[in-house]
This record gives sequence, C-alpha cells and structure tokens, in this order.
Amino acid sequence: MILAQLRYRAPLLAAAIALTACSAAGTSTAPPRTADASPALVVELYQSQGCSSCPPAIANVNAIADRPDVLALTFAVTYWDRLGWKDTFGDPAFTDRQRRYAVAAGRPGVFTPQVIVNGRTSIVGGRRAELDAALKATPRLAGGPAIAANGSDVTIAAGIRPGRPAAVWLVRYDPRTLRVAIGRGENGGRKIDHRNVVRQLIRLGSWNGSATRFSVGQAVPKGLAGAILVQDGANGPILAARHV
Repeated sequence: MILAQLRYRAPLLAAAIALTACSAAGTSTAPPRTADASPALVVELYQSQGCSSCPPAIANVNAIADRPDVLALTFAVTYWDRLGWKDTFGDPAFTDRQRRYAVAAGRPGVFTPQVIVNGRTSIVGGRRAELDAALKATPRLAGGPAIAANGSDVTIAAGIRPGRPAAVWLVRYDPRTLRVAIGRGENGGRKIDHRNVVRQLIRLGSWNGSATRFSVGQAVPKGLAGAILVQDGANGPILAARHV
C-alpha cells in the first residue's frame, strides 16, 4: 500500500534527519520578504506531527515560505493520529483534499510528506533538491483569471472558460512560526517549527469564465493571513492565486 510503503521508508535515518530539520527550520526566523500579490507558485505540504519522515519536509517548506513568488501552505492530515499523537493542527478536510488529489492523479493512496506544486507536480517533500527542481520545472501561474480583492468581496475577472467549473477556495493560514512540543508518537520529545499552517479551507463557489464576485464574509481572524485559489475542478491544476 503506497500509504505505508512511502511513509516508513525513512525512520532508520532519524538521527541525521533530525539535525537537518533543526538546521533548516532556523531560517524561518528571518524577517519575511514582501510577498507578491499574485504568487507564481503555490506549494502545498501535506504532513503530520505523528510522521517521523515529516520534519525534514516541514523544514524545507519553512525555508521557502518567505520567497515573494511562493505561497507555501502547510496542511496537517489526520490519518497518522492513530500512532499516538493527535496533530494539533489536523483537520479531516485537509486529509480529504489530499485524497482527492490522489484520485485525480490515479494514485491508489496517500502518503506523507507530500508536496504538490501548483496542483500539478507531486514530490516527496523531504528531498530538498527535488523540491528545488520542482519549483523550477513546474509552469508558473500565468494566463489565469485576475483576482481582485475589495474589503469583504473578491472578484474573479472574466477569462478563458475552463473545460470544467473551477473551484474558488479561500485559505486562511497562520504566517507565524509555530513551535510545537510533541509529547508522544514517533516524534515524541521533539519540537517542530511550522510555518503557514492552514487553519481554514473554504470553498466559495465556482468560476466558469465570466467575471464573478464572491463574498469572503468576515475579515480574516486576527493573526491569520488569507489567500484565494482558483483551481481547475476541485483538485486539478491551480489557475490563479492571490493574497487577500
């Protein structure tokens, strides 16, 4: 089963991995750069605090979180909670999103750590060289609909009609470095620094090529940041993204 096969490949390297993860995570304390309003690369990390293979991937994504052309999003899945530690940021909705990506790609299962770039490229997130290569090789967001934000409203401009309705997502995430002490499970005794932890994922509706306005409701909760994703279908390639 892919879930187990990929997941348990790394524990024998735990000591070396721990040193690498701690070193890379330290870069997350650097002052953030000014983000582009419309990032060219959306990097989704699917991970769990209960996964011993995940700390290097978390560190890798932390290291690119301040790139102005990147929107890095950390999704905490729940299927490893059964190993003894319930992820403090886990949400079944995030697990469901990852599983829908797997179905769309024709994969028989899910795994951690997984990085998906622009809804197109899937890699094992713990390999920094592979992450860097994916960021260079994945087509950057261009040619998709323009996204305008005005108070509590977001407008997706008219554009090329997609082959199927595009999902419009509101993502609310915490841009701070959040250090979590892991009490049990495979990472028990470790402290893991997280960046851009997704706290809410809300589907606003669909876009069919015509200019469409959506209400995002209440303002983004204090301490959180927001982003809009326009995505082919529910889990196809991302067409456009914008910070809001």
